[in-house]
Amino acid sequence: MSDGSGGASGRAAGPDSAAPRTQLERRTAGLPYVGDAEVADRGARALALTQQYREAMLRDHDEARGVLATLLGTYGEGAHIVPPLFVDDGANLHIGDRVFINAGLTALDVVPIHIGADSQLGPNVQLLAPTHPINPELRAAGVEAGEPITIEDGVWLGGGVIVTPGVTIGAGSVVGAGAVVTRSIPPRSVAVGNPARVIRSVDEQSDREAARWAATADALGLAGRDQPDLTPRFGV
Repeated sequence: MSDGSGGASGRAAGPDSAAPRTQLERRTAGLPYVGDAEVADRGARALALTQQYREAMLRDHDEARGVLATLLGTYGEGAHIVPPLFVDDGANLHIGDRVFINAGLTALDVVPIHIGADSQLGPNVQLLAPTHPINPELRAAGVEAGEPITIEDGVWLGGGVIVTPGVTIGAGSVVGAGAVVTRSIPPRSVAVGNPARVIRSVDEQSDREAARWAATADALGLAGRDQPDLTPRFGV
């Protein structure tokens, strides 16, 4: 079977590229590509390292963090991922500081996926960057591409949220459990549903629940404590 590389060197040239690129380089750049041995090797590496991470978490968290540092493009200080984790490549997944990701994240990072600092992802979230041609003959020929996904700082994605190619979720936003996000969401928004739609701002939500959270802070002994200033990260 042809690997679609356009030559023995594994490099392909086309109208969308001034210089020849490998299929892996085309994939990372978001250009149409066809999988070849190099692309398959990246997938095998990702599979092996995610399994190593799952096993290491049972023994030693420092060892497990070292595995993720090898696998991922960026793994921020204080970040934590509950296994299992599923990725296409790993090197295109960038996770900011203090991010918490619950079990079962699927991040199909054929192109860059960024998760901003202080974000929280519930269980079984799917970040799906790959795209496929509508034309069935091109799909049968193995042509694929991808569009980057960006989760900005301070975002909360509820359990089972699906984010589709090319979407940006703005800083400080909340996406309700089970939502399917097909369009970008502005900062500090609350979005729910399939397809996800913005129903209000987080500031409206905060106004309604201020008394509840004030009572919680009192009960937990948090009232009066200095809190970090999140304004610069949320861009407001």
